[in-house]
Amino acid sequence: MTTPRRDWFEGYRLLSLLTLFLIALCLWLAGMRHFDTEGARMVIRFTARSSLLLFSLAFSAAALRRLWPNGWTRWQLRNRRQFGLAFAASHGLHALALMAFARLDPMAFAAATSLASYLFGGIGYAFIVAMTVTSFDRSAAALGQRGFRLLHRIGGYYLLVQFSVSFGMRIPGMPNYALFLIPLAATLVLRIAAFMAARVTSSANRPDATVTR
Repeated sequence: MTTPRRDWFEGYRLLSLLTLFLIALCLWLAGMRHFDTEGARMVIRFTARSSLLLFSLAFSAAALRRLWPNGWTRWQLRNRRQFGLAFAASHGLHALALMAFARLDPMAFAAATSLASYLFGGIGYAFIVAMTVTSFDRSAAALGQRGFRLLHRIGGYYLLVQFSVSFGMRIPGMPNYALFLIPLAATLVLRIAAFMAARVTSSANRPDATVTR
């Protein structure tokens, strides 16, 4: 009798591994600075970048699968929900680090934030919460397929723009931040290309799409 192989890089095992990895790295980074203000800021920077990566993996999955169907893209699409939930976990840690920063150094936190950051950041977190809550079978079914797609599409594009603005604003002082715009731009281009490919396929499969000579 053979024992089924457990694949730790699928489904909720993958989500657990990603979440534990994020928590461990955040604790390590904060602990390097004895959990002081700079430690909190290091965690803020790290989770902003890990969130960007996980968001890009989730939001580009369907487009990549359509354009390049292969083993990797099938795995990525199969685990899109897990990448999305890991993104939510990463940004939850980001929020905790922001609160720690605010508590450890209120003046520096006030100088680093603005009314716009509260407003647009708050909208972003509202989308993350709504998208997370509806990422489970029962809640998704209650929302309905159309409502689910609308929420996740609008929320996804809002977060893409917010990431682009947030990282883009840092480029004048830190030019290397331009590298973080690459996965965001690639995600947008992939989604547009996949949409156009779907339109072409749909038009070609229409009953009235005949070739005249």
